[in-house]
Amino acid sequence: MAAAWKSWPHLFHICLLLCASGAVSQLFKLEPLNSTVLQGSDVTFSATVEGTWQVMTWTVRRFLVLTVSTLGNVTSFSEQFSAKFCSSGDSRCVKFTIHNVTRNESGPVICTVLGEYGSQTAQLHVQERGVVNIVGGNVTVEQDQQVEFQCVAAAWFPIPSVSWTRNGHAVDSSLYNTTSMADGDSFNSTSVLKFQAVSNTTVECLATVPALTKPQSSSVFLVVVPKPPDWTVLIAVVVSFGGFALLVLLIIGIIFCYKRRKEKKRNYQDEMRRVRTQSQLSGVSAAGQRKGQVNAGYVPEGQTSVAPSELTDSGICQENGSNISQTPDVVNGNQAGSGYNSAYNTVDQSGYRKHRHVTIV
Repeated sequence: MAAAWKSWPHLFHICLLLCASGAVSQLFKLEPLNSTVLQGSDVTFSATVEGTWQVMTWTVRRFLVLTVSTLGNVTSFSEQFSAKFCSSGDSRCVKFTIHNVTRNESGPVICTVLGEYGSQTAQLHVQERGVVNIVGGNVTVEQDQQVEFQCVAAAWFPIPSVSWTRNGHAVDSSLYNTTSMADGDSFNSTSVLKFQAVSNTTVECLATVPALTKPQSSSVFLVVVPKPPDWTVLIAVVVSFGGFALLVLLIIGIIFCYKRRKEKKRNYQDEMRRVRTQSQLSGVSAAGQRKGQVNAGYVPEGQTSVAPSELTDSGICQENGSNISQTPDVVNGNQAGSGYNSAYNTVDQSGYRKHRHVTIV
């Protein structure tokens, strides 16, 4: 019992320290405790102290960068950091600002108030905005054709969130696929959208990170032209009818040529028959008419002179003025020699030269 009594002052001292710590936390407040900003922007933290204080320090990533006194005197170790009272002449609130923040400043930001107030810690997150672009630009396709768009978001930190819209309406995530990969200390993302073209559409790709208040986007225009009519069936029908018509014409042509050839053959046979008939008739007529003709230049034997008027073109010639060539009528064909016409000369006992010319008709 005596031992417990002796330890009571020590427990009372611990209780006072805990109570004082709770009181300090209520008198010293740092806001915001988490801040996410884009690289290149300015970020501000505010420290509120209830009570009297003398010196306040700010540490970024465990490096002391600035001190502030209750009189408003500010000592900064870089132009990138600054501090001032929230209201002129009111030392209860101090604003600390990091200008043109970079990813090097990401991490803990600690504010310490010397004395019994202690320190408070906030977390700073710096993100980087890259570029976004739809590859290929505007597209023109036929109606009902499958189209594909590829969007590239490059040099982002952290990995960007990529989405699509069509005519301002969000596209279901099942219609596109997005992949990301590291590129140094940043990330590149590629998203591919596929759908069936129905009508003219404005396609937009959006990329964002939590620090962005508005997504960064790229858009293209899809032009859909009417699908040309399918002439396959019509062509097949025309070819079928054309082939049938050609076959009919070919059959008709064969029949016509056959008939024409048959008529020509018949006409030829008739003509040959007619020619043979005429030839036979001509042979019979010629046989009936074959006989000797009167030789006007014939002079009977014993006649020594002939009147000049009796001379004809039958080849009569006079020798020494008194001898006359006589050409008797010869019908016997075996004296003709070779050919239809033949001639021979004879001299009788009286001294006349007789010239005989035979013509067979």
